[in-house]
Amino acid sequence: MGKRIYIIAGEASGDLHGGNLVRELFAASGEWRVASGELDPDSPLATRHSELKIRAWGGDRMAAAGAEVVKHYRELAFMGFTQVVMNLRTILRNIDTCKKDIEAFKPDALILIDYPGFNLRIAEWAHAKGIPVHYYISPQVWAWKKGRVHTIRRVVDRMYVILPFEKEWYAKYGCDVEFVGHPLLDAIEQEGKTPLLPLPDADDRPVVALLPGSRQQEITRMLPLMVSIARRYPAYRFMLAAAPSVPDAIYKKHLKGSPVTLVKGRTYDLLRHAHGALVTSGTATLETALFGVPEVVCYSGSALNVWIAKRLVDIKFISLVNLIMGREVVRELIQQDLNLNTLSKELERIMLPGVARSTMEKDLARLREKLGGPGASAKVAMAVWKSLHR
Repeated sequence: MGKRIYIIAGEASGDLHGGNLVRELFAASGEWRVASGELDPDSPLATRHSELKIRAWGGDRMAAAGAEVVKHYRELAFMGFTQVVMNLRTILRNIDTCKKDIEAFKPDALILIDYPGFNLRIAEWAHAKGIPVHYYISPQVWAWKKGRVHTIRRVVDRMYVILPFEKEWYAKYGCDVEFVGHPLLDAIEQEGKTPLLPLPDADDRPVVALLPGSRQQEITRMLPLMVSIARRYPAYRFMLAAAPSVPDAIYKKHLKGSPVTLVKGRTYDLLRHAHGALVTSGTATLETALFGVPEVVCYSGSALNVWIAKRLVDIKFISLVNLIMGREVVRELIQQDLNLNTLSKELERIMLPGVARSTMEKDLARLREKLGGPGASAKVAMAVWKSLHR
């Protein structure tokens, strides 16, 4: 009998990891059927079969992997406290729509990927309905809203964490979670199997990758400063990694007449070429680090959002790189510290040969070792599949 799985990812990073997970779920379903004797190992269905149905809220990567995506994350991404409040009615309507769609689909399991404000509400509802809830990529409850751990313990059947310190943190609250490694290692391993393609307008200058974020609010705040930096350093090639969900027009209005080249849909390819990077705080800081690219982490938010965050967030660093390592490996420029002069100084430190650059390169190699090898997606997929056959 076929199995039905519903997955919810609300951001670009969730779609990336969701896409890898969908592929592994199809693969795991075939492996399970071979092991149980239901399928001959030579059957084409041993690697993928039509009896597993996956319906999802996500994006293009999940759809390409074989999921039926019914709502794109572009319609879900609201950033910061003020944006959430302004769009609360839309968010609540989306939650109601999602519940109805899950109920109509009748899944055997629900997999939630990060996106806690939305997904924890769905988890509570699904638990009450008797739907098994798997959570892949824990909300950052260790940073803020620690009270959510009690909700997680009550309504989530299996939690899969991706940061080494999370398992110990959850144990303090009586939660047994599974550390599966970081899924970015899966995505980067896949990237490494593809040919390294030349970048547009290639020349011999060292490449500086610009990653201003995947939300329009971030881009509007961060990109003008990054463009100003590019004008200061004609000896470097500045290349902007455009998020696939953001219209080109958003970027082009800031890039007009600038020396920055727009690169669409090739972020990892760009990072493989990059000598250094300026990165808006978020998952991209870790992606850049895992490619071994020295970086400067940038963040600027509205005064209200930052004021609220300082009172709610209980962490020493904002970048995943520094949080995982437990010390400053990459420089974080936040609010008033993020200006043309400080950013210029830090760019020179990571781009020019010297102790600062070589130390950071060594630390980034240690970071990768600390996260373990690839395989997170496969571990989660097999755990979910086994749970369906108990």
